[in-house]
Amino acid sequence: MSPAEPPAPAPLPPWFQRYMYAVGLVGNLFFFVQAYGIFRSRSAGDVSLPAFCMAFWAVTSWFVYGLVRSDRVLVTANLVAMLGSGLVVVGRLMYG
Repeated sequence: MSPAEPPAPAPLPPWFQRYMYAVGLVGNLFFFVQAYGIFRSRSAGDVSLPAFCMAFWAVTSWFVYGLVRSDRVLVTANLVAMLGSGLVVVGRLMYG
């Protein structure tokens, strides 16, 4: 006998999906703020390379999870985060 699967969660209201989409995009723009500062000043000595490498790994994992789950909000938000954190890592390597 196989264990019963839990019921599927109820779908989220459309307004909440839009809200989370906006939060995912705007919330991940902080990576671009950091990248902008690095490339503008051409200095990144005070930026932690291990921390931003871990952030890149984390958001890439969430991006893949979103792809597997076919979740547009997770995919979009974490694609933005991957690009931003990747820019910070590149800037740190170039100007650190």
